Amino acid sequence: MARLTGSWLSGPTAALPIDDDGTPKYRGQRIGLPETGPGSLVGSGRRLAALMIDWLMAGGVSVLILGGDALDSRLSSVVLMVWFAVGVVTVTLFSFTPGQFCVGLQVARIDKPVPVGIVRALSRQVLLVFMVPPLITDTDGRGMHDRATGTALVRSR
Repeated sequence: MARLTGSWLSGPTAALPIDDDGTPKYRGQRIGLPETGPGSLVGSGRRLAALMIDWLMAGGVSVLILGGDALDSRLSSVVLMVWFAVGVVTVTLFSFTPGQFCVGLQVARIDKPVPVGIVRALSRQVLLVFMVPPLITDTDGRGMHDRATGTALVRSR
């Protein structure tokens, strides 16, 4: 009975291929990314910093759109719409949002070295709106929104 329950109670590491010790040596090894430097996976701190920069920027643009009224009841909806649009457009065109650029991150496809594209950028942003997929991560630290779209947030410099 212990082995039967251990297969699903062991957590996300139970799904990893068995190596010498059963775990990958570093985050991103299973998907072919380097351990450090450009192209390596980033941690939660840099992700959160990029999100805060993007959100504050969207808030500033939204206040300008609403005519400087920061207490307008529509402000939160406009902030979300601006953040969404900026995210889709910039990830499609440049593979990073302004906040990700500031902290040295970019969105990369893990299957091919090609741009992310509009479909993946749009899908990724839709999943980010719900905030649950980015909070659930795998053993590499990739959010479920990145796994669903075949992307990863990596260091650009």
